[in-house]
Amino acid sequence: MPILFLFVLGLVIGSFLNVVIFRYSPEHSLFRLSNWRGRSHCRNCGATLSWHELIPLVSFLIQKGRCRNCGAGISRQYPLVEFLSGLIFLLPLYFAGIEGWIWLAAFLVFLLIAAVDYRLYIIPDELNLVLVGLGALRVGWEYFYGTFGELQGSFLGNYALLFGLRQNVFINHLTGLAAGALIIGLIVAITRGKGMGIGDLKLAGALGFLFGWPDIVLLLALSFIIGSLASIFLLIRRLKGMKDVVPFGPFLVSGAVVLVFWGKPILDFYFSFLWTIS
Repeated sequence: MPILFLFVLGLVIGSFLNVVIFRYSPEHSLFRLSNWRGRSHCRNCGATLSWHELIPLVSFLIQKGRCRNCGAGISRQYPLVEFLSGLIFLLPLYFAGIEGWIWLAAFLVFLLIAAVDYRLYIIPDELNLVLVGLGALRVGWEYFYGTFGELQGSFLGNYALLFGLRQNVFINHLTGLAAGALIIGLIVAITRGKGMGIGDLKLAGALGFLFGWPDIVLLLALSFIIGSLASIFLLIRRLKGMKDVVPFGPFLVSGAVVLVFWGKPILDFYFSFLWTIS
């Protein structure tokens, strides 16, 4: 029952996130209350939607992804965001204590960042600040409850020892912030903003503070790998051209998600592979 309750609650929150995503404009704050007011309506014909057309996930399936009034296709982002939000709400069952709720909030922010950046090619500063705030909560939790140490507080397990800075949680997370901002900042400077933007730099710094050192290094490496594979796929399918811009924010948060669940296993595989060929 807790699993079903959390998943359904996540679907409802995902429906609200869709409202935030589609009504956001760069000229105003993401969290401006006026963005959330007013009845939901079809983005094609403007028809006001009734309550049974707003049931998360279910309405999309029943209506076969089309507006009941005009028959226009409904963006697949609606069910996708709702479903992913439902999965995110299961995170407190995966993590122990308050960390589960910290990561739940962080993953919801990741979802917002990916959707907004994909749609508008911009990463709202408010979301980066929320990640910094969650990073501060994580640092406080690790400091006061002793969950940070040589073999704790990192998704890399014992591999984190190879990079040092495991004695002080404050220095560790500030180093993560500096490393994330510096690495992406160098790319921004070298490409003169054509490869990545200032929004990516801010996000990398926020992620660095949330994850700490050396997790941010693997996070960025995973982001580049995921971004490269996705770009190749888009080029092969001719969905993007060589000169088209591809937002990097979704790849950064994808790297963060992969790091959380598979960071240590990936390094286990990598080092075992090196051991095999040596």
